[in-house]
Amino acid sequence: MELYIIRHGQSTNNVSMIYDMKDREADPPLTDLGLRQADKVADYVANSTNFDRWIDRKSEERHETKGFGITKLYCSPMLRTLQTARPISKALNLPAEVWPDLHEHGGLHLDMGDERGIVGFPGLGRAAITEQFPGYVVPSVITDAGWYDFSRGVEDIASAMARAIRVAATLKQHAMSDQRIALVIHGTFADALLKSILNMLPNHEVYFAMYNTGITRIDFRRDGKIVPRFFNRTLHLAPEDVS
Repeated sequence: MELYIIRHGQSTNNVSMIYDMKDREADPPLTDLGLRQADKVADYVANSTNFDRWIDRKSEERHETKGFGITKLYCSPMLRTLQTARPISKALNLPAEVWPDLHEHGGLHLDMGDERGIVGFPGLGRAAITEQFPGYVVPSVITDAGWYDFSRGVEDIASAMARAIRVAATLKQHAMSDQRIALVIHGTFADALLKSILNMLPNHEVYFAMYNTGITRIDFRRDGKIVPRFFNRTLHLAPEDVS
C-alpha cells in the first residue's frame, strides 16, 4: 500500500501567524495562494510523470506513468482541508471522504483575548459540508450540529498523538492491499502521524515540518516493512508559491 500525506494549502491563519495573531480564525479558509497551491497539487498528483514507479523495476520494464494512481482520497473536516481536497477530488475523479480523526491538533477553538477566554466551535455540520462540497462522503458521526465536541476542551498533544496512533493502525490494515491512499491533513497532525507510523512516539525533540501542499510518500510493504519514499515534495510549486 502506498500512502500519500498532503498538507493543506496556505490558510489565513498561516498568514496571521507571521503578521498578526489577532486575525486568527477558528476554522480558517484558504488564501488565494492556498487555492492556487491546491489546484497545482491536484494537477501534479493526477498528471505528472511518476518516475517513482520505476525505482523497483528492471530497466526493460520501466515505462512512463502519469499521476500517482491514487485510489482513495481522505481529508479532515476542517475547512482548509475540505477546500484543498476539492480540486484533487475533481482531478482524480474520486470522492473525497471526510475522516474526522484527521483534524488538526487542538480541535476548533479560539482565544478571544478578553474575559471570554478560549471559546470552542463545533465546525461545519453535515448539511453545510454537503452543500459546500457536493459529492463528498460524510460519515454519520458528523451531524448537522458539527463534528467537534468542545466539551472536551482544547485537545492536548497527547490526545492528538493517540488519534494519530488510531489512524496509523487503520492504515496498516491496508498494508497487504494495492491501495494508494491520499490524506489531506494538517502540519502538526502530519508530524504525529508520521511518528506513529515510524514508531517514534512520543518524541518532542524531532518535528516533521511540511510546507503547504507538500507531499510525503510512505509505502507499507507486504513483508511488514515501512519504507519512506520521499518527504515534503513541492515540485508542483514555483519557488514563489512555496509557503
